[in-house]
Amino acid sequence: MEGGEVRGLLHPFLLLLIFERPGHGYELIERLERMGVGGVEPAQVYRVLRALERERLVVSTWVPSASGPARRRYELTSEGRTRLEAWMARLARLGHIVESCLSRWRKAVPATAPAPDRVTVRP
Repeated sequence: MEGGEVRGLLHPFLLLLIFERPGHGYELIERLERMGVGGVEPAQVYRVLRALERERLVVSTWVPSASGPARRRYELTSEGRTRLEAWMARLARLGHIVESCLSRWRKAVPATAPAPDRVTVRP
């Protein structure tokens, strides 16, 4: 998935990555890419991180770096964990809806049609 498709999901994705392991902005962007979320503008990630911090879902501290300037490291708060759990429940429900849609697609198309991940949708 590319940046624009997941803009609204950056909050739970970043909360999850920070829950797994606190990190700094560029590291979180790299981890998003490894998660399959590529093409996200760094400025968008930093806006979301600042919003998460304003909501007290994450806290940040400046950590000195041996190879350059200090970096802001983000950690999850207890409120962040609670919000992450709520997001995961919502995403699980969304996953069921998406799976239902894909299942209907698989039943509706002939066996020779391309798989859903290979279908090109043009505006």
